[in-house]
Amino acid sequence: MAAAPERVPSRIVVVGASAAGLTTVEALRRFGHDGTLTLIGDEPHLPYDRPPLSKQLLDGTWEPDRLRLRAPEALDALGLDLRLGTRATALDTDRREVCLADGERVGYDALVVATGLSPRRLPGTRGLAGAHVLRTLDDALALRESLRGGARLVVVGGGFVGAEAAAVARTLGAEVTLVTDEPAPLADALGAEVAGMLAGLHRAHGVRLSTGVPVREVTADAGAVTGVRLADGRLIEADAVLMGIGADPNTGWLRGSGLRLDNGVVCDATLRAGDGVWAAGDVANWPAPDGGSRRVEHRTNAAEQGIAVARAVLAGPRAAVPFETVPYVWSDQYDLRLQTYGRTRGAEKTRVVEGGTDQLQLVAAYGTSDRVTGIVGVNLPRRTRAYRRLLTGTAASAETAGNAENAANAVGAGWDAVDAIAREGAAPVPQRTAG
Repeated sequence: MAAAPERVPSRIVVVGASAAGLTTVEALRRFGHDGTLTLIGDEPHLPYDRPPLSKQLLDGTWEPDRLRLRAPEALDALGLDLRLGTRATALDTDRREVCLADGERVGYDALVVATGLSPRRLPGTRGLAGAHVLRTLDDALALRESLRGGARLVVVGGGFVGAEAAAVARTLGAEVTLVTDEPAPLADALGAEVAGMLAGLHRAHGVRLSTGVPVREVTADAGAVTGVRLADGRLIEADAVLMGIGADPNTGWLRGSGLRLDNGVVCDATLRAGDGVWAAGDVANWPAPDGGSRRVEHRTNAAEQGIAVARAVLAGPRAAVPFETVPYVWSDQYDLRLQTYGRTRGAEKTRVVEGGTDQLQLVAAYGTSDRVTGIVGVNLPRRTRAYRRLLTGTAASAETAGNAENAANAVGAGWDAVDAIAREGAAPVPQRTAG
C-alpha cells in the first residue's frame, strides 16, 4: 500500500532575517507556498547584506540603504508577517511554538532556524567605549565613527573580517596594528606562501603586523579603551580595538528545545533538524562526505541553503534531497580580490599553479597528498572559476580521463587534473606590484 502523502505545512515560521532567512521566505513563495509566512529578526533593520559591512560601508562609499537585500515594496509583495526588532527567546517543539522576548508565542507547522552567528569578544570588553566587533550594521557604523581623525586602531584577529577592516582603516588614514597568533593574516586558510604575500601587501600599505603572539587583555581607563596587552607583555596603545576573533552559532534560545546543538544546529543531509524543524545558513551543521560534519559561514552558502530548505519544507522529509555545495568566499583588500572555493584549512599540500605571489596574481590548489580539496585565486577570477570544476562531479583523474574537460568532472580530483586545467590557460600573467 502506498504511503499517505505528507501534509503540506500551512504556517511556516523563519527565525533570522538575514540572507538565509530572506532567501528561504522568497523561495517558499516562489515554490508555491500560499499559507501564513512569518519572518522574525532581532535587528530593527530591513534585511541587509553583511559582506559590505567590512568593505564599502566601513570605508564610507556606501550608506546603509544600499545594503538592503530587497526594497520595502518587494518585501510587502511577499505577504509576510514580518517581525523585526523581535528576539526569539525559546522554542517549544512539543507545542510547535516560538517564544518571543515580548511574551508572545508564534505557532508553526514548519520552522526554519536561520539565526546566524554572534561575534566573540575578549573578556571585560562589553560596554567599553572604543571596543568593537563587526557583525551588524550598527557595529559597522560605530566602528566607522571611531576611525575618524586618524585614530589608532588595533585589530585583534587575522581572519577575513580583521584583514578587510585593517585594509579599509588604513585607507581611511588610521594608524593600524593587526595582531594575530598565527604566522600571518589568514595563514590558517591560505597557507604560508599565499598568506605571506597578503602580509607583505598589508605592510606595504603601512599596517603594522604583530604575529605569533596572542592577546592577554584589552586595557582601559575611565570606561574607554587605551590599548591591547600581548601575552609577551608588550602594550600597543589604541583609541579603538576591533575584535575579529571568530563567532559562535546563535543557538542559546534553542537550549531545552530537544534539538541537538553541537557547533550549531545539528541537521541531517537535507538540513532537517527535527520534527518540523530545519536550519539554514551559518547556524546549520550538516554531515560531510568524509563522515564528519560541517558548518559554512559564507554568504553564498546562506542563499543556497535557504533555497534548499524551502524545497525540503514543501517536499516533506521523505522526498527531500541531500544538500551539497562547493563553499565559496571572497575578500577585497586594497586592490586585491581573493576568491576561495572548497576547503583549504588544514591542507597537507599547497601549490601555486598559475601566476605567482610576486605578481599579486595567482591560482593556488590545496588538498591532501593525492587529491585537491580547495582553490584560491588572487586577481584572476576567470581562471580561478575554471578550477572550481575539480571540486564537483564524480571522482576521476586526468591520467585516466585523458583530457582537461573530463578531468574536471572530479570531486577531490588528483593533482594531475590540476595540471591539465593549468595547461588550458597557460599564458603570461601581467606583472603587478604592491603599494
